[in-house]
Amino acid sequence: MQVILLERVEKLGQMGDEVKVKDGFARNFLLPEKKALRATKANREFFLGQKSQLEARNLEQKKEAEAVGKKLDGKSFVLIRQAGDRGQLYGSVSPRDISDAVSAGGITISRTQVPLDQAIKTIGLFTITVRLHPEVRVKVTINVARSEDEAERQARGEDVLAEKTEQEEAVVKAEELFEEGAAPKPEVDEAKEA
Repeated sequence: MQVILLERVEKLGQMGDEVKVKDGFARNFLLPEKKALRATKANREFFLGQKSQLEARNLEQKKEAEAVGKKLDGKSFVLIRQAGDRGQLYGSVSPRDISDAVSAGGITISRTQVPLDQAIKTIGLFTITVRLHPEVRVKVTINVARSEDEAERQARGEDVLAEKTEQEEAVVKAEELFEEGAAPKPEVDEAKEA
């Protein structure tokens, strides 16, 4: 199907380009999202009449996106997830999780603005690109950890999955052995009691 693009569409073209796309892509995405019009004679004339207004609207949206991008660029957000001993998550981090974390940080974005190439299935620091506008992209850091303490350690650059030292393991074993208030009772001299 031939369509006229009403805005820049990644890997397809710029505003005003007339491109051939698959029918399903046009019917299910481009036309309902008002990103394109069918390439008919009437729509070509309509586009030429509306071109200056569309360009002005696009420029305004781009300026807004750049303003938000300046606030968001380089920020770090923490996601607390359950994971195994080797750092493997029980599940994965989705674009919705990332958009919720960024929105909780004070800047509202939708999940469609967070394109993930690969699923995040381990704990660690991940640099994610957020697409605020077809021409505006910013990078944010997502810190996936099992606890707030672990997130802080990861942010400092510490490897939380590294083998524990012998001293740390001894402390953990001692804590397991002696729970709080479960210390051994002092021995009482039986001769004094009698």
